Amino acid sequence: MPGAAQPGSGTSQPPRNRAVPAPSCWGQSFLTNITVLKVLLWLVLLGLFVELEFGLAYFVLSLFYWMYVGTRGPEEKKEGEKSAYSVFNPGCEAIQGTLTAEQLERELHLRPLEGR
Repeated sequence: MPGAAQPGSGTSQPPRNRAVPAPSCWGQSFLTNITVLKVLLWLVLLGLFVELEFGLAYFVLSLFYWMYVGTRGPEEKKEGEKSAYSVFNPGCEAIQGTLTAEQLERELHLRPLEGR
């Protein structure tokens, strides 16, 4: 074959490995390690505050802090993301799976009576 490269000639290229390397789990393990350290720190501080007889106050204030941190502000909303509350969406558009009053009425009136 005139166009095929001969073994040992300078024109042949070894096959390249085009496999994409697997993503490292360093990001996940780091996040998990930080979370574990935070939980351990919280438990140590809880033990300290229990010894100081302020355990309940520490626990309640921790709950309020977790609620505050767990809520997102409007600036953290992704582009095109819809709110679970339809009044905050453009045109009051409901998200998929929302039970509307009209749907509930249809389901209640069209349901056959049990036992008849």
